[in-house]
Amino acid sequence: MFEPVTTIHRALRAVARRFATRVADVSGQTTAEYALVILGAAAIGTLLIAWATKSHAVGKLFDEVVGKILP
Repeated sequence: MFEPVTTIHRALRAVARRFATRVADVSGQTTAEYALVILGAAAIGTLLIAWATKSHAVGKLFDEVVGKILP
């Protein structure tokens, strides 16, 4: 005899199992997080280089260091 409650229960368990498997698979999430961190670091590095170039900070720092080493 066909019992609809049992069939629906099995179907819902199967759907829940598939959903849990997909949610539990987060292997790509770590890669995406690393990519975002690298992009953020590259953006900060770019801003730092742009600032140093415009303010001539690297040249001044180099002149200070060389001036202290070679008086």
